[in-house]
Amino acid sequence: MNIPDLKIREIRARAVSVPLRRPLGTSAAMIRNAPLVLFDVETEEGVTGRAYAFGLSMSTAPIRAAVPDILAAIKGERLAPVGLHARLEGRFRLFGLHGHLAIALACVDVACWDALARAAGVPLVRLLGGAPRAVPAYNSNGMSLGEPARLADEAEELLAEGFSAIKLRLGYPTLEGDLAAVRAVKRRIPASATLMTDYNQALTPAEAVRRARALDDEGVYWIEEPVRHDDYAGAAHVAHEAATPIQIGENFVGSRTMAAALAMHACDYVMPDLQRIGGVTGWLRAAALADAAGMEMSSHLFPEVSAHLLAVTPTCHWLEYVDWAAAILAEPLAVKDGYVAIPDRPGNGLEWDAAAVARYAVE
Repeated sequence: MNIPDLKIREIRARAVSVPLRRPLGTSAAMIRNAPLVLFDVETEEGVTGRAYAFGLSMSTAPIRAAVPDILAAIKGERLAPVGLHARLEGRFRLFGLHGHLAIALACVDVACWDALARAAGVPLVRLLGGAPRAVPAYNSNGMSLGEPARLADEAEELLAEGFSAIKLRLGYPTLEGDLAAVRAVKRRIPASATLMTDYNQALTPAEAVRRARALDDEGVYWIEEPVRHDDYAGAAHVAHEAATPIQIGENFVGSRTMAAALAMHACDYVMPDLQRIGGVTGWLRAAALADAAGMEMSSHLFPEVSAHLLAVTPTCHWLEYVDWAAAILAEPLAVKDGYVAIPDRPGNGLEWDAAAVARYAVE
């Protein structure tokens, strides 16, 4: 594999707000638009790497504001993602590698890996030692808190989009509300379909144990984030008491927080988030930890890039599929029979649709 030397010339970050085809209502918030920051890392040799950040329901301005300082630290440097990752971590460690800065750093890392794969003329998965393949995925669009009958209808619609697995948000004021939602969906979907559930950190450890024990009889595949994301002791208590597997990890900030959670036996499964775990470089570290622990590892959001990474993850489990970025992509991911196909083209698969980016642009 011939990889030419590249030097970083510019980093551009543009904000868009994309309407969600299916608004997402969780125990924490209602999200109707996806605020995204599109990153382009340009090299002196004309190769551009791409990534995007998700700003939750908050302003994307702080993410973009970090870019000039990041560029100042690496402009003119040889594009070697692992080395640049270490350099940037060292540069900003005193400030604190968290929040909007951590997200911006992760996106730069993703874009650098993309540029390197494009320069080599191979998909990112091949650059990382794997091969394009189909990755098992569940449909994580929609399925917000709401009326049981509506959720049952939506469950059927989501499965009909080419999936055999879906995720339901929980965290109603009462356990009875959770059970009503789960039962309505389970009655409607085929017995062969897989149903994940997600509390979005809604419960105390004691309440989480109570509800998890009730859900143990309902046939759900996992219970995600039942307690506050950094309460590893509480999560470990829930995992010990529940028969249903406990899934956490979308809020791991770098691989060291994941290592701490694993050391405390805080979960049965892990699902790092690309922009919080540290981009591609951080993901590879996390995958090594999951492999050493013998623990299945799924992804959180960013399916276009995460598919490449799961394909080289030894304990590859599930890809979380959302279509939030599809409207601004020239070639969205293809889904068939419950799997996402990794595109066999150079890079991570992100190509902006210029007209759509202009349509959804925000200042």
